Amino acid sequence: MLELILKGRPRFYLWLCFLGAIIGLAFVVYLFQLNMGLTLTGLSRDVSWGLYIAQLTYFVGVAAGAVMLVLPAYFHHYEKFKRIIIFGEFMAVGAVLMCMLFVVVDLGQPQRMLNVMLHPTPNSILFWDMLVLCVYLVLNLIIGWVTLEAARNDVMPPKWIKVLIYISIIWAFSIHTVTGFLYAGVPGRHYWLTAIMAARFLASAFCSGPAILLLLMMIVRRVTGFEPGREATKTLSTIITYAMCVNVFFYLLELFTAFYSGIPGHQHSILYLFVGHDGHMAWINSWMWTAVVFAALSLLMLIPPALRYNDKILPWALVLLVIASWIDKSLGLLIGGFVPNMFETVTEYTPTIPEIVITIGVYAIGALVISLFWKIAIDVKKENGTFALKGN
Repeated sequence: MLELILKGRPRFYLWLCFLGAIIGLAFVVYLFQLNMGLTLTGLSRDVSWGLYIAQLTYFVGVAAGAVMLVLPAYFHHYEKFKRIIIFGEFMAVGAVLMCMLFVVVDLGQPQRMLNVMLHPTPNSILFWDMLVLCVYLVLNLIIGWVTLEAARNDVMPPKWIKVLIYISIIWAFSIHTVTGFLYAGVPGRHYWLTAIMAARFLASAFCSGPAILLLLMMIVRRVTGFEPGREATKTLSTIITYAMCVNVFFYLLELFTAFYSGIPGHQHSILYLFVGHDGHMAWINSWMWTAVVFAALSLLMLIPPALRYNDKILPWALVLLVIASWIDKSLGLLIGGFVPNMFETVTEYTPTIPEIVITIGVYAIGALVISLFWKIAIDVKKENGTFALKGN
């Protein structure tokens, strides 16, 4: 099926060239970082994780969000999702690949990753995080490719693929649960030290992942005419709404626990994020308030069915939701965990231009991978007659 990549419109190859240019620029900047070290970033002794790990955290959730298509389709036999499920699986491949690349660029020397494999330490959450991500990547690659090839040949997928699908459903929950443990297992960081961290991660994943998928499907519909299906869109938007409600509720629980109980460590991190702490104001304050406003606006547009099912309003609601969840779960989560530190000292963290350029480059790699896989999937649907023009 790889030959289908060579059969496309000029604008598709212009898009690939655009992504390639971004990747090339980011790679040059990364070579400077590799040579000079992490001094090019805003990281320090007190803030050892920054923009790179923040993106890893978010995109693990995006990858896990694909289960919101797989689970209804195979556990509850919701056939409407069968039409777009392949796009969710391939999006998960791109998201996991980005997660791995963010780990690479976060390491001063990438060869250090070999230590995880050469000297495995099962008592380390990092070891299990790497393991579950690698397995989830392979699962989605195999499931997506085999089912797509079976669809192209107009045959049923082999029976063993259904076993892998059921495993992938469980595995989707595991990848973000382990990532949640990665944070909640650090006792010195009050903002992360909560029993519902993994639950918060999953709730955020199940709204942001499907929201990004639905937005991308809307772009594909506009560009290619592929119709994901009205009923599938309505059901997925409903799932996103419920997950976002749970996500916001969990965050409100954190606020209640911190301020009603009067725990100083928990309070100071939240105060720093929203209003500053001990006279220190931060650039993240306006971002966090933006997340609050966007989250509220997205729910106001998603909860009423009349607005949620409106094709003109839904994209805006999803964009607001994605921005709000990205701020809260990436930079907000990382900065809140590190500032103030265990000694109540404030060490400011601001991503540098090289960090931002390299991050955009990793985004471009993920977009390139997803674009190629989705191109193949759309062409296969055209070949086997399951491609329906929008409005049909």
